Amino acid sequence: MTTTAAPADQHQDASPIEPASDLPGTERHAPLLRAMRDIVGPGYVLSDELTLERYARSTASRSTRALAVVYPGGHAEVVALVRLAAAHGIALYPVSTGRNWGYGDACAVGNGQLIVELSRMNRIIKVDAELAYAVIEPGVTQQQLSDYLRDQGLNLWMDCTGAGPDTSLMGNILERGFGHSPYGNRLQHVSGMQVVLANGDVLQTGFGHYPKARATHIFPYGVGPFLDGIFTQSNLGIVTQIGLWLMPQAACLNHFLCTVARHEDIGPVIDALRPLRMDGTLRSIVHIGNDLRVLSGGQLFPRELAGGASSVPEALRAQMRELAGVGAWAVSGALTGSAAQVAAARAALKSALKRTAAKTRFIDERKLRMGALLARVLGQTAAGKRMRGQVAFGEALFAMNRGIPNGRFLAGAYWKRRGGLPADFPRQANPALDNCGMLWVSPILPTRGADVLALHALVEPIFKRHGVDLFVTFSMINERALGAVITVCYDKEDAQDVARAKQCYDEVFALCMAEGYIPYRVGNQSMAELDPHADVYWKTVARIKEALDPQGLLAPGRYQPAAAGGSEHG
Repeated sequence: MTTTAAPADQHQDASPIEPASDLPGTERHAPLLRAMRDIVGPGYVLSDELTLERYARSTASRSTRALAVVYPGGHAEVVALVRLAAAHGIALYPVSTGRNWGYGDACAVGNGQLIVELSRMNRIIKVDAELAYAVIEPGVTQQQLSDYLRDQGLNLWMDCTGAGPDTSLMGNILERGFGHSPYGNRLQHVSGMQVVLANGDVLQTGFGHYPKARATHIFPYGVGPFLDGIFTQSNLGIVTQIGLWLMPQAACLNHFLCTVARHEDIGPVIDALRPLRMDGTLRSIVHIGNDLRVLSGGQLFPRELAGGASSVPEALRAQMRELAGVGAWAVSGALTGSAAQVAAARAALKSALKRTAAKTRFIDERKLRMGALLARVLGQTAAGKRMRGQVAFGEALFAMNRGIPNGRFLAGAYWKRRGGLPADFPRQANPALDNCGMLWVSPILPTRGADVLALHALVEPIFKRHGVDLFVTFSMINERALGAVITVCYDKEDAQDVARAKQCYDEVFALCMAEGYIPYRVGNQSMAELDPHADVYWKTVARIKEALDPQGLLAPGRYQPAAAGGSEHG
């Protein structure tokens, strides 16, 4: 069974963006802007002050000023825009929906670049229910695909991240992001890309370039060199379609939550879980968060209780842990499959953890309903508030592992924001436009307890020295590697806090690189730090760039060697 969401010659957003006048600084580019409007329509090329200021806003401490923003409505318009930009020598910076939180948001890497936002290209081109895949455009959001699968009555789930309902699926995949489910290592579950190259040529990867190919979206490698990877975290082309694999709905879904009271006891827990991840008992991505990462999901920085400190004092931190019922670390993951498979996984998990300090509990929907009832009975007592928070956390986890996006996990970005969470949170959460300060350092490390404790011991003194709260999550992305997300949150309205955060971030980033804990993904603010020595890898990348984009028109500066000179959508 194959379903089609929209005809191939239509996009789902027919509402024009409010037209705007050119800024004086763009007068010399007026012919280019007029030509772009001829391609996409007069309401879809904006260069007014308000628009440029909005796209300059970022959760990072660094921002840039674009020349203009253009919103193509389809693949053919992207091709025409690329050819036009080549004729005028203007650099293009593509984004999907511009919600690349913590890594640059919708900001271009360099000033004067033309942002190409692909959010209007939001067609779900088809869903094959038998083979469980979708073909989508860059503007398709997590909420959109989730709603489509539900509305069509398809027994399929997509992988979901905690970045929020309005984030682009393709954007996250092309940055090699990860989610929660058995398909959480997302790039490994895509097949077949359509890519617009810098000269306007259209590349179909895998089998897609063969007429009548039947396996384009079910077998990614095709015949010959495997090219798909070079269009992730790169500036070598603009991906306008991608095949995304979906999961059959599981008959049974449970969650496990482990509380580890003492910091040093997390090492043995990770070592106990690793064999279960490697032998397939734990199929979903397992997330391991420290106390502040967990607490930041349900409360904001306690300014009044902190006594003027820029980070949470240790005594107050212990009180907050006790009130919330959390330990130094929390471990969570999903168990999916048949009832028998889930029961076997639970038994294996209990056996593996019985010699560790982890206190483990299992959650199903019946327990969530009972917890919600108990929370109502307890009312506004401390126990009632704690129970409500735990139920909300559990409900969000269940939704995420069923491919239903939930913006609740974006709350941590608002930790130091003055004014707290917006009234419409999480429905319209946008940390960049809401003036949140947040930077991420995301190193990869082996799935070993010793490495987790070693990396934590490296970075913790830097955070303490600068008076910055250390949020950290370690996720078992695959059977052998952990992806860490080390968060630097700060108050963008406090110049001293901004300076502290930037110094903390720079030192942590440099130390992780020096000690071999290399980030899997970096923000715009760190692109220039990737290649101080121009090694053979980056020289090879530069030669590929020269071959595919000799004018350097596509996203210069993004994931690009400093010595030579970066990418895709965020």
